Parts: sequence; C-alpha cells; structure tokens
Amino acid sequence: MRMIKAALVASVSLAASIAMPAAAQEQPVAFTGATIHTMSGNAGTGTIEGGTLVVHQGRIIAVGGADTAIPAGADIRDATGLVIMPGIVDTHSHIGQVSGADSSAAIQPDVRALDSINVRDSSITRARSGGVTTANIMPGSGWLMSGQTFYMHLTQGNSIEEMAHRSDDGSIAGGMKMANGTNPIRENNAFPSTRARSAAMVRSHFIAAQEYCAEENEGERSPRNIGMDAMCEILDGERLVHFHTHRSDDIMTALRLREEFGFDMLIQHGIESGRVAHEIAAAGVPVSAILVDSPGGKLEAMEANIETAAALEQAGVFVSLHSDDYIIDSRLMFRHAGIAVRGGMTRDGALRALTINGAVQLGLDDRVGSLEEGKYADFLILDGDPLSVYTDLRETWVLGEALFDRDNPEDLLQATGGQGAGNPQMNTHVLEREARMLEDAL
Repeated sequence: MRMIKAALVASVSLAASIAMPAAAQEQPVAFTGATIHTMSGNAGTGTIEGGTLVVHQGRIIAVGGADTAIPAGADIRDATGLVIMPGIVDTHSHIGQVSGADSSAAIQPDVRALDSINVRDSSITRARSGGVTTANIMPGSGWLMSGQTFYMHLTQGNSIEEMAHRSDDGSIAGGMKMANGTNPIRENNAFPSTRARSAAMVRSHFIAAQEYCAEENEGERSPRNIGMDAMCEILDGERLVHFHTHRSDDIMTALRLREEFGFDMLIQHGIESGRVAHEIAAAGVPVSAILVDSPGGKLEAMEANIETAAALEQAGVFVSLHSDDYIIDSRLMFRHAGIAVRGGMTRDGALRALTINGAVQLGLDDRVGSLEEGKYADFLILDGDPLSVYTDLRETWVLGEALFDRDNPEDLLQATGGQGAGNPQMNTHVLEREARMLEDAL
C-alpha cells in the first residue's frame, strides 16, 4: 500500500501552478538579527539566535546565523529583538464557510469541501491574522463520512484552485472526514441510531469499496462511482482519513476499523485520547488534538482537560494542535499552545505541534512547517516569545509576501475585531495583479 505522504508530496514542477506574488519575485528579502525557530531537525535543536532568513520568489533560499550570505541587491530588514518562526499548520479548521454532506445519507465520500469554500470569506484573513498559513478545511462531523477535506494554502487566491496544496499528479490535496460517537447518530432511517450500528455501516461500506476497487484493479469496469473512487484512494493509502472521535471507547473503535481495513488515519480531537494514549502509540496513529479549557456543548467533551496533549506526547504519540475554528478562534492558536505547556507538554513540543508536526501529518512537510532552504516562504514575525500573552504577531508571510501586517489598520481590524472585521475580502490583490500585467504589457 502506498504511503499517504508519498501521494501528497508535490513535485518541484508543480510550483509553477501556484501563483507566486510578483512583488516577492523582484528582489530577495533578508531578515537579520532575529531569534529564528526553524522547527527543523530534532526537537530542541532548531533555534538560531541572531539569525538570518532570506526569501526570494516565494521560497526560502537561506536560513542560518549572522554569517549567512545575503544576495547582492537584497532588501535587508533589521529584525533584531523579533522572533521568526514557520506559519501555523492548522490540521482541522472550518473557515471559508465550508459545508459538506446533506441529510440524504450517513456516508457521502463523493462530497468535496472545496466545492463549498468561499475564498473571499473574512474568516480566511482572520486566520492569517492569527498566523495560520496552511489549514485542513473539513466538512462537519454529523455524518459517518461527510466528504473530502481540502488542504488550503492561505494565499490571496481569486479561486479555490489558486489556494490549493497539490499532490504529485497535480490533483488537489485533501483527506476524508469520518466520525463516530454521538455526532452522526440521528433518528433518521438513513443514519445510525446506535454506536454499534455506526460501526456496522462503516464496515459494510468499506467491504463494498474493497469489491469495487478490486474490480478496477483487475480491469473489470464497474459503472463509474465517484464516491467509490474516493474510497479506493483511501484503501490505496492515497487519501488520509481524518477521524472525528472523542470518547476513549469510540477512539478504540476507530483504531479497530483502521486495523481491519488498513487505511491511514489521523485522530481528530481525541478528547479522551489521554486515557488510551499507549494504545494509540502502539498502533502508530497520530493525533490532531484540541484542548478546550472551558468544556461544554456535548457530553462527549465532559472529560476535556489541558493535560491531554502532554499525556500523548509522553506516551510517544505524534501530536499536532488544531483550532476547529470557531471552537477555538484561529487568532488564538498561540494561546492554545501555551495551554498545552501549562498542562505539561514540553515547550518545543507545543511549538512543533503548531507547525512541523501538522505538516508531517498532512504530508506537506516537504514544503511547509519548518524554515529550511527550498521550502515555501511561509513564516511569521512576532515581537516576543510566541507563548507569551504579551506578544503580538506583527506579520504573516505566505509565499514570500506579507499578507498580514499589524501596522496596517485594515489588518489590525482583522486581528482585534470590531465593526467591519467580518466583511468579505476585497479583490484588491486581483486589481493590483491586473495593473502589474497591464504595466508590463505597456
């Protein structure tokens, strides 16, 4: 079975399909004198004091100490006293007005989140104002399978295609949302009404998918079924299952289904995952965790606590942190990491859980999640310790372009809220691009 990471890694040739900002192509930009958290290498080894970061044409071309070579003609910016780190990779978000499956069935793998996302929704700029540069956009959890997720690159795109992370073959990258527990249970004949029936329906669908995919592999053409095509991608290891599950017994059911059908899985939420941390570690399954410091809303979240991420880390589980925006506002992800540390997680582990760990989980770590030569120039500039409540995010850069600047009044409004902050994004970047094209043509 092919590994999901291999399927989601983009080739260098695909870089041209992503709209690189023209301003970033004109000259290199070098930041000097900063404390740089690269998030590369082994835990605790990726911090450079008095460091230099050089970006050009949307990529990182150098990162290192004060003696790092800076190209002639570069725009040199003194970042002394500032902190630079990778952009946040949010492994579970609902920004962009995303929606998925409807009430017609409990299992709908043919539905695609990307077909419902409004790229001009203000929630995307709000997420950038909190430092998010890549996000896994998910449909809801009221279904056993609510559809295909979308790995969004938070650029200034005029279409969903311009904001997509892509796989090796050029297809838009994403996973598959699944859920168990009380969320998909309904008094509706198309849905399960018990946990046991939920698992039975999932098993039946996977067995049907195995038969469909086997026919395809043997060259026997069944009538085209786009939902089953997506199931084949799951069974082949080409599409990661994002499994919404809270209670410890539901987590074990998810692990059981994974073992039976051999799909790659990322546990989403895992409110009680600390109770079965060693079982999760033994299975080699990663967790995208959320720490809710004021639980409520559903019985399954009653046992939410701030020690969960620490318990997973100590058991050897590979952990990221996510917003589930609006459950945690995308602007509060640094606070989220701080809460994880307060609950016993290591400081380095919490910062990695915001950045490189999520990139690895989504199979995007060859391009985002750490500051390394050749990767996308997605980074943040802060005016202090990332985990301090007194620190402000000053700038968010995506593909070598500053898309959030706290000194810009419009950007500040997105970061702090207030009248007008929820208005749809303007198309100023489109107008600017067209103006540049016209100028070049003349």
